[in-house]
Amino acid sequence: MIGLDQLLGFGLAALVLIVIPGPSVVFVVGRAVSYGQRVALASVLGNTAGLLLVMVLVCLGLGAIVAESQLVFTLIKLAGAAFLVWLGIQALRHRREMRMGSGEARTPLSWRTALRQGFVVGVSNPKGFMMFAALLPPFVDRSAGAASVPAQMLSLGLVAITIGLLCDSTWALAAGRARDWFVASERRGSALGAIGGTSMIGLGVGMALTGHASR
Repeated sequence: MIGLDQLLGFGLAALVLIVIPGPSVVFVVGRAVSYGQRVALASVLGNTAGLLLVMVLVCLGLGAIVAESQLVFTLIKLAGAAFLVWLGIQALRHRREMRMGSGEARTPLSWRTALRQGFVVGVSNPKGFMMFAALLPPFVDRSAGAASVPAQMLSLGLVAITIGLLCDSTWALAAGRARDWFVASERRGSALGAIGGTSMIGLGVGMALTGHASR
């Protein structure tokens, strides 16, 4: 069991890190402006599921391997970066297809596809491994016994996952509402699609160029 002081301390630390816009926020906003709220929220769920898997792997010890191995870190980083660039290119290719019809934006991406793609982005982001590996251990009460450590880390990790889900969903909804005005015009919709695609490409390039010590 985790104590209230552990829960509050970790929750505050996680909130400070999560509310500062980072790769997840850029990804979600890019999806929202390119494809709308529905796709953005599906991307959030997929990304959260990917981070949940990362958190479980960290609690089981894989986070230490990623943190110590430059090769493993680099391979995961480059795979995630390449995928983001590909998503950005797809958004740019389909930017002219965004328009208003029957009150809803028509987009070339299903929510199931967005869910899968969000999962790939979440699970292939090495910063997730680094964040959980660095953030969880200081809040673990080791006096409770070694057997309780994984359970404590999982419980605290779920707190961070929940906070991230709420924050990313808020960004998705806000960016999606702003998008409605843009896609009412074919020209504005195309421009916004270009912004969304470019932001994801920039995120991918930035991830590829980020060093081992980055968070």
